[in-house]
Amino acid sequence: MQRSLADSRVKFRHLQCFLAVAQFGSVQRAADSLSITQPAVSKTIAELEAILGVKLFERGRHGAVPTREGQLFMPHASACVSALRQGVDLLARAEGAAAATLEVGVLPTVAAALMPPVLERIAVLWPRVIVRLATGANPELLERLKAGTIELAIGRLADPERMVGLSFEQLFSEPLIAVVRAGHPLALGPGLPASALEDYPVVLPPFGTLIRQSAESLLSAWGVPPLSAFVEVLSVSTGRALTLENGAVWFVPQSAVEYELAHGLLVRLPLPFAGTDEPVGLIRRSDTQPSPVGRAFIDAMREVARRRMAAMADKPVEKGPRKGVRKRMPAKKPPNY
Repeated sequence: MQRSLADSRVKFRHLQCFLAVAQFGSVQRAADSLSITQPAVSKTIAELEAILGVKLFERGRHGAVPTREGQLFMPHASACVSALRQGVDLLARAEGAAAATLEVGVLPTVAAALMPPVLERIAVLWPRVIVRLATGANPELLERLKAGTIELAIGRLADPERMVGLSFEQLFSEPLIAVVRAGHPLALGPGLPASALEDYPVVLPPFGTLIRQSAESLLSAWGVPPLSAFVEVLSVSTGRALTLENGAVWFVPQSAVEYELAHGLLVRLPLPFAGTDEPVGLIRRSDTQPSPVGRAFIDAMREVARRRMAAMADKPVEKGPRKGVRKRMPAKKPPNY
């Protein structure tokens, strides 16, 4: 009887606030994301804790961290919110009153190459759909997925403890390459000794990311000593600017710079060894089913990935300082990162 009473008192706003605080690890940031005040979020969380009879968060200097009970409750709260949103979307689409909504997370390093062809296919099947794309580092995408603020994510396979409750379907392998601007001395020289990086800025993925590990493997295989100066950045637009304007050597996933490579703005360095590939795939929650528009997105993503892998297999990388670029269909304009 008490459990039934508690179930009836839990409202949608309780679950929204709970998931927002769990996602952002901060009551203030959760309030900002929900466009309400911090006291309102704190009050709503206190109401939910009183209804459930457990403490959901430990609050301290480092923000709000879910307790064991909060972690147990999180997937069920997320499933409820996701199911309700899907139901509202279905009814709205059936009545023709509103567009369907799809919230997707994607790595910024693959977004520019993958999203245009995927969304082009979605637009044909779902002419009335609102797609909200969230870009961020892989750990951030996984946390947002667990919190239920996004339905799907295009990311990388993480450590087992981070993948609890999630499924990963590999779509393709993403090579990490080193690029410089056209006409850069390293692109024109006859060879690339390990000391070549000493005279130029180096741009690396942020520490702790999977692609940073790949970059360090490349540097180690090249025989480059530990770097005393470099820039860490995940933003594709910033890395692109540093490479084009500051003469930097940029270690970046190939898909992030396909337009620039195809149009001769950037040049892939002919490293004296094979690069490392990282699997990129579709990440979903194991306890939920995709919405109808989510399933259409998944099908479109799989088709784009198949075409991508086929193109890479048919057109191997050539050798040479201005080569090594896989020819692709020219884009209509530079991607807006």
